[in-house]
Amino acid sequence: MSLDEKSKLKKEKKKKDKKKHKKRKRDDEFLEVSSSSSSENNKDRKKSSKEKKRKKKQSKRDECTKKCIKDDVGSLDIELPSKHIKAAPNTDDVKIVGGRIVSFSAQDINANPEFPPKENSTTLLLFYQYIEPVLDEESFKDLLHHVESTGEAHGITGRMRVAHEGLNCTLTGGYDGVRAWCKSLRDYKNGKYFGETEFKLTDNLPNGQAFPRLHAFKVEEIVNYGLAGVKAPSIKMTGIHLEPEEYHKKMMEDETVIIDVRNHYEAAIGKFQPPPTGAKYIDPMMRKSTEFPVWLDKPETKEMLRGKQVLMYCTGGVRCERASALLRTKMEMEEDTKALGIKGVYQLQGGIDKYFRDFPEGGWWRGKNYVFDKRFAHAPPVIETFEREAKKEEKGIGKATVEIPISAKDKLQALGKCEACNKPWDKYRGKRRCPTCGVPSLICKECHDADANGTRTLDRSIRCDLCVKEGITSKHQIREREEKEMEQYERKLREIYGFELPKKKKRNTCDVENIPKRHKSAPNPNNITRLFIKNLCAKKVDQPQLCELFPGITHVEWIMDKKSGNWYGSVFVEMATPGNAAMAVGTYHKKKAYGRILHVAYSPPDPKSIWPPPNSRIV
Repeated sequence: MSLDEKSKLKKEKKKKDKKKHKKRKRDDEFLEVSSSSSSENNKDRKKSSKEKKRKKKQSKRDECTKKCIKDDVGSLDIELPSKHIKAAPNTDDVKIVGGRIVSFSAQDINANPEFPPKENSTTLLLFYQYIEPVLDEESFKDLLHHVESTGEAHGITGRMRVAHEGLNCTLTGGYDGVRAWCKSLRDYKNGKYFGETEFKLTDNLPNGQAFPRLHAFKVEEIVNYGLAGVKAPSIKMTGIHLEPEEYHKKMMEDETVIIDVRNHYEAAIGKFQPPPTGAKYIDPMMRKSTEFPVWLDKPETKEMLRGKQVLMYCTGGVRCERASALLRTKMEMEEDTKALGIKGVYQLQGGIDKYFRDFPEGGWWRGKNYVFDKRFAHAPPVIETFEREAKKEEKGIGKATVEIPISAKDKLQALGKCEACNKPWDKYRGKRRCPTCGVPSLICKECHDADANGTRTLDRSIRCDLCVKEGITSKHQIREREEKEMEQYERKLREIYGFELPKKKKRNTCDVENIPKRHKSAPNPNNITRLFIKNLCAKKVDQPQLCELFPGITHVEWIMDKKSGNWYGSVFVEMATPGNAAMAVGTYHKKKAYGRILHVAYSPPDPKSIWPPPNSRIV
């Protein structure tokens, strides 16, 4: 037999073997289908199907790392699918909602198969809108009714700050419900107020990140700067709004400063770090936004701004509106600020949130972005992906499916430090707050667990880094300094702008003398942190006074009279630690404060109820 004939026979044999193999496979599949009556086989088949789908999605995620992104100076090479490089208006969303809208899917950006599909997930909505001239009382009530009624109709939950000067909202809902609500707000009064509002949507978040209910707060300011009424600078005086790409380039220019308009505890875990030859970063070291006007008026602040371009940024953009307007107003009206020769005031359109959408690898950002929704804090999308992969290897769950570039390692490092042990840490978890100023405490898991099991006590000496730096040991010191600085600032406002400010009521010192000065601790064997307090003076006690009386309060539920809707002096409070609760009971039970004998008792929550209730956290 010749060689050609032998090769032909081999080929024919291979073909026959292939046919037999296919036939066997079909027979096996038929047998598998025919055995569907068995519940165990059904479960196995479903599991294998899910496993195949998971592997398929995993392989897609691996394929997504083919295109390399470089920022403007080429400081970071990161793998990312090209279609997610920039956030852009979705054409479908523009048709549904109209106007300015930016949306993306957390599932797409993170390339994470564990995120739920669109029809069973949460959409997060962030937006704000100032209104000038401010609404009269009738228009305000109409707007409040509209946002609440349409919100409930479309299944919207979350927080709305509603003022005569506008709206500031962090909301959650279903994919279609959020868009329908945005459309209703866009069309309100034929677009008179919200026709130019920029809505920012994040789809496909886990349902656990949805708010439980809708709560609309009636407030004087949509951001509490203490600039309500005559003190408020016109919103028409805001700085030049730069889109993320323009702002990114501006950070590389010299003779520029970049002011972080957020609170210091937010900046402690994440901030912009422009290149050494670019903008100089400035942290005003604020505990709350009401400190900004005073900080901006300090001589040392003005020297930092002399002859510079001024950039400002915040989480979503809203805090920069009043802040930049205040600076530009001072540049026009106040001689000492005019003389500084400031070359321009700019702000980041859409804030850090929008910057992450356009620079998912982080750009000039380092660390985490502190947010006021149920994400708590988050890194740029690509860095979050690398974080998850690094944790897999660290915990021994498996090998990382995406290789982490060496250039990205520094972006994974925590910027903040645990206030108790100085370990690098960037997660605000638990209920503890700084015992002297009340801002959230940055405590690592090990120290938090040690305090819970009694091996270490997080006492009053463990304070935030700002209180430690400034030597603050009591709330009285902070309040006294704030009152003094605000008095000087308002005196200057009267001299320059010529308007009269409403007089503040003086504190009744004789009532303060009634507050117990000795602190005692009551037994607390069950480590209860929830207290019931009654007989507080309703006329004189508000949230600041309550927090001063009972250091360590993290949540407050004001018990309102059902018929009148008034508060008559009773509250449920959540304390940061069992030690704080024990100190409150021991010090204040059956003691006089503000002229009233208080009743303070442990009150463990009912396991069937939700405690602490939503929107009760002290901010």
